[in-house]
Amino acid sequence: MLLPYQRRPLHDLPDTPQAYDVVLADVAEQALARLTPEGSLEHPEAYLDIGDTSLGVTSLLALAWQRGRDPRLPDAVRRSLAFHLRARVYTEDNPGYPNLRVRDSGLPYARYVLEPGAHPIGDWPSTVWALLQAVDVLDLADGLLDDTRRAALTEVAHGYWRWLTEVTFFNPQEAGNQAIGCVVGGLMLARLLPPARGEAVRSRALALYTERIRAHRIRDRGALLPPEHGGAYDNNYGPISLSFLAQAHRVSGEPAFAEDGDTLARYIDARLPGGGYDTGGPRYSEQHSGFESVLGLRYFSGRIGSDLGRYRGDTRWGRHAVRPDGGLDGHFAWMLVWQIQDTSRWHRTPSAGPVRHQLRAGTVSVAFDGRMTPSLIEAAGTYYLPAAVDRRHGFGPVVDGFLLCRPMGEVRVRDAHAAPLTAKLVSKPVVGPDQVLRHVRSLYVTDGTSLWTVVAVERLAGDPCLLAGLPYAADDGDRVRRVARGELTSAGELRLRHPARTGVETFDARGELTQEQAAFALAAAPRGYGDPDEGWRHLVTSSAFEAGPAPGAPPDLHVFAVRYGPGGPFAPVFTAAEEGLTVRTEVFTAVLGHAAGDAHGVPTLSLHG
Repeated sequence: MLLPYQRRPLHDLPDTPQAYDVVLADVAEQALARLTPEGSLEHPEAYLDIGDTSLGVTSLLALAWQRGRDPRLPDAVRRSLAFHLRARVYTEDNPGYPNLRVRDSGLPYARYVLEPGAHPIGDWPSTVWALLQAVDVLDLADGLLDDTRRAALTEVAHGYWRWLTEVTFFNPQEAGNQAIGCVVGGLMLARLLPPARGEAVRSRALALYTERIRAHRIRDRGALLPPEHGGAYDNNYGPISLSFLAQAHRVSGEPAFAEDGDTLARYIDARLPGGGYDTGGPRYSEQHSGFESVLGLRYFSGRIGSDLGRYRGDTRWGRHAVRPDGGLDGHFAWMLVWQIQDTSRWHRTPSAGPVRHQLRAGTVSVAFDGRMTPSLIEAAGTYYLPAAVDRRHGFGPVVDGFLLCRPMGEVRVRDAHAAPLTAKLVSKPVVGPDQVLRHVRSLYVTDGTSLWTVVAVERLAGDPCLLAGLPYAADDGDRVRRVARGELTSAGELRLRHPARTGVETFDARGELTQEQAAFALAAAPRGYGDPDEGWRHLVTSSAFEAGPAPGAPPDLHVFAVRYGPGGPFAPVFTAAEEGLTVRTEVFTAVLGHAAGDAHGVPTLSLHG
């Protein structure tokens, strides 16, 4: 089964001026065929996210005219703009809207659903989107709009800004992408207003970013990130926030947007494997954005010097928003406008140097969470998620159903490189049910094709094993598909266990449910409104590779050793020495220093090919 949203890497989409002209020509033909006598450019089946969409298509037509001077377009721009101003600008309060600070203000806003009171909660982001569409039309209006029409649209755009920042609470959905988008709208609007009014809007926009967004960032994996629907990062909306930060920096030149964008970009780079698949977020788990992410990923890929374009987007939205029938939708049109206007190019090679929360070389990647437990492993084209056992999730030693991966102290990391090998040693203090403190030392070594993992821990009672991951997905050309197996070899006994019973709290890799569907089934609220990350944490058990202890370990240690990916016989040799534990495999020799580390407590690691 193919995953619905995980499609091609976004840097595969041609982004030359000629390619964009083809996109705009297609937009123009669809729009001219759709334009109603009233001037609407909305998709006939649109119901949600509708208040800004006709104006969005208008902005694309204006850009197409500026680039190609198609004589059919000026009339379509004027008629569709007149439609928006006449039929899609609302000044009476929407019944039931809960976030007003001022009632009966008379200021304009855009509706998420046109019917009064039908779904008013979405009016705030719809008005942000309408503001962005409006300022794009104004920016592209030369030769298309007379002074009267320009003045009318400018007044509406300013009214949108005031409604967003004065009449309602700011960012009522706690969605970083929406909030930064509002700031971008203010910065772009400020350039179109008389100096005094423009400076007031610009100052307010920068203050909102500093006081209401930047001051409330959430830390994850060592990075401060704009909060998204109550969490630190969402793999659908996070790259959209990155695009907004790129546009904010392009428009204003303010260093804060570049600095925060660099931080978010490096975070995405660390959590994203080489194959571009990602999972996790408080709004969606696997639903990826498409063209909305291109601007930010492309802009910041050059700034941080890494290939962010490997991010797998939903390429059904590869150029612009579409409806289920594939037809053009104006939602997010401003992002296509900015993407076409931006002249930055993709950086297509990985970043150099070690990164704390990632190990990556060739076709192998390990992304680590804030506790330095793998959140995703990619090897031999297969993606492994953290497995679940008795409600505990992760990769690590298991004894009597208890997973030893939650740290009870500082987690130490040491990186090493010996061409063609790259390695990371993670030393983590843990406490098990017996209340005994142990040190779990996990070594990850890759040659760019296979991944070796060696885990050493003070000797455990009972019958321990290593929880080595849930095989979940694999690359299948232009798509990602579900899998239930992986290419894994263990020095000890290896078994692929599946849940013995069925139910919402179990996840069997052989089933048809995706991770996102299973996560929403466990979430406290319906799909799209619940927190799938929180839901997934309620998972009791999952399919999992379990590796038994490797033979020949020193008597005071349990050592587990597995190899992800291709290779021949796997029979590592372990030797206890004064300097630590020596591990010899068919490819490398590594010495893991003692758990106490060096004079500063930092673990020591030597690596030889």
